[in-house]
Order: sequence, then C-alpha cells, then structure tokens
Amino acid sequence: MEQDQSQGRDGAQEARETLLNSAARFREEVYRHYRRYGRCFEWRETRDPYAILVSELMLQQTQTERVRAKYREFLSCFPEFRSLAAAPLHKVLACWQGLGYNRRARYLKQIAEIVLARHHGELPADPAELLELPGIGTATAGSLAAFAYDLPVVFIETNIRRAALHWFFADREHVRDRELLPCLEAALDRDHPREWYYALMDYGAALGRSSRDNANRRSRHYTRQPRFEGSRRQRRGQILRALSGEKAISLEQLYSELPEPRQLTDDALEALEREGFVVREGADALLRLSS
Repeated sequence: MEQDQSQGRDGAQEARETLLNSAARFREEVYRHYRRYGRCFEWRETRDPYAILVSELMLQQTQTERVRAKYREFLSCFPEFRSLAAAPLHKVLACWQGLGYNRRARYLKQIAEIVLARHHGELPADPAELLELPGIGTATAGSLAAFAYDLPVVFIETNIRRAALHWFFADREHVRDRELLPCLEAALDRDHPREWYYALMDYGAALGRSSRDNANRRSRHYTRQPRFEGSRRQRRGQILRALSGEKAISLEQLYSELPEPRQLTDDALEALEREGFVVREGADALLRLSS
C-alpha cells in the first residue's frame, strides 16, 4: 500500500513537471509570436479603466476592426462614467450603431450608473465585484482585471481557448474549459499579466486566421454562430433603429416600416420590452425607447 501511494505521488509530481515544462515552452512561443506579429489597438495604449471597459464590452462578439472604427467615436461622445450615466439611452444607442448586440450599450450605461452610485466613480478591480455588474461574465471580468489593473488572473475567452487547445490538447476532442485552466495557470506570466494576455489573444487570433483546423471546434463548449439574416437579433436592431429618435411611434407604423413576417417583429418587440429597452404607452400602443 505504501509503495502504491509513493508511486502515485511520484506520478503526480512527474505530471506536474511535464505540465510546467510544456507551459514554459508555450509561453516562449506566444511571446516570440507577439514580438514579431503583435497587434496595435488604441485601447491597448491606455490605462484608463473606463476606456478599457468600453473596449471590452465592444469586443464581446464583435470583430476588432469594427470596434476600432467605433471606439474613439464612443469615447468622444461619452468620455467618462459621468457623461455616459447622464446620457439618454437613445443617444447611447445612436452612437453604438454598427456594432450590433445593442444590449451591450445599455449594459455600459447601467454599469456607469452603478459605478457612480456604489463605487465612488471607480471601476472595481476585484473580478468577483466585476461579475456583479450587468453584461460582465467571467471572461470580461478577467480581461478587465488584467488589462485595467494588471492583475494575474486566469480566465478563458475565444482566442485563449483556441491557443490552449492547439498547444496542450492537439489530439483531444470535447475538451472542457476546466481542463484548460491548470494549463493556463501554469503558463501565466504573473509579473506581466497585461502584456501576457495581449500576446496570448494575438496568438490565438492568428491561429484562427491561419489554421484549417479551428481548434475551438474541439472544445466541449463550441457552438456555431447563428445565422444573422432574417433572425430575431436582426429584427431587434431594426426596431431600435426605428425608435432611435426621442419621438414615440405607433405599433402600426412600426409594422409598416419593417419587412414581413410580422410575427418576427412581435417576438423581437416582446423581448425588447422584457429587457427594458422599449415601453408601450396608451391605447394606441405608442412605442418609445426607455430612458
């Protein structure tokens, strides 16, 4: 029995050393790529937590080039938490146009209001506190902690997942994120987490552009992006654009402005009302954006 336990400890130690060696080589490869091909973005040049928050919410499910075109415009309109919190929702949405997933614009405004009311105008650094803010999940909380405050946190997003799967699980299918976490923990550059995650995301993005085999398909959590054309998501955006002015419009007018099917409009409108984007008023079913 003692011999079995000793062999078990030796095996665990050997596996740990193997992981650390692989992680060290991975870190070297990622930094080598970054030194040669690292990308430049305006949001990487700032240490302002508010500006970094804006970039991170924009980058959720939106390509970097589309964000690059909107980032400076949004900061020009709303340069800090106070101006964003005070702005009417329709102005925030108008500035957000072109990025899609409009609920992120509402989340940003809500976050600004909460930061002013509860956090003395300062974005929290603790990922646990960040997770309490609307629209922020574990990946965004980790990104904010690393990029805004240079904290050595471990988190997973699309490009990080792709990089870890490519290096540590090249021959595995259906890999769970919890299996990736020890690898990412071992590879983390704790002295320079902000730079490390920029490098790691660039490495994963490059793999996505160049590899015929999308490593993320081997993740247990992989899902295909749903079709946009004719989707309820597209109709939501059409409704918000129709209501982008301060003036209310009738339901019948909305029907006349949007293409068929009418049921798609009804479904999208119901979701927008449920989420607090749209308010119905009076017997004539006037529609307006919430404030």
